[in-house]
Amino acid sequence: MHIEPGIVEAGKIGLSYATALGTLGLAAKLSFDHIKQSGLVSLLMKSVLSMLSVLVFFQVLPHHPVGVSEVHLIMGSTLFLMFGLAPAATGLALGLLAQGVFFAPFDLPQYGMNATTLIVPLVAMSLLAKNIIAPDTAYKDISYAQALKLSTTFQAGIVMWVAFWAFYGQGFAVENLVAVASFASAYMLVIIIEPLVDLGLLALVKNINVLKNSLFISRRVYFSAQ
Repeated sequence: MHIEPGIVEAGKIGLSYATALGTLGLAAKLSFDHIKQSGLVSLLMKSVLSMLSVLVFFQVLPHHPVGVSEVHLIMGSTLFLMFGLAPAATGLALGLLAQGVFFAPFDLPQYGMNATTLIVPLVAMSLLAKNIIAPDTAYKDISYAQALKLSTTFQAGIVMWVAFWAFYGQGFAVENLVAVASFASAYMLVIIIEPLVDLGLLALVKNINVLKNSLFISRRVYFSAQ
């Protein structure tokens, strides 16, 4: 998911810097909390794996421009379940930055919008996870319905933010409304795929006991929060 260049012109792009500052500040706070709880090495290892995953999602998996943005298989719920909130947020932020620097420099002016659009829904999804996944349930034991709710929340949040940036930048002309609707329709199809990926990966790691106490995967995959 990337806001197309020109959707928000230079005269209006200052708002994205403000939202990005708040979003990246939140990611920094989450990272600090992770370090206090699990240590710096844990954050670094999981964040690097998350960042590399993001680059694969963005650059290798199919992605096509539709309307005002691109449709990507971002797998936000996958990143959250496998690595935890802070590493997932850090991975998204660094993955976006690395893609802009090395593969798509034309996306760098939209970095603030893209970071906000991905990380805010991720945090919202994490709050939902606390409400729908009992503290005594390890992530490897979640149901398809729970995975679907997480994915739907993340993807819907992305669509809402993309729509916000499009309407903020281009107004409510019919052409822009159609472009936003086209993107939303195409993007929500990701909801069909992501929960299946989540459950497939969780089923895979469920039987790999060597990862239980490793620095490469979230402890919550195997253990309850209690």
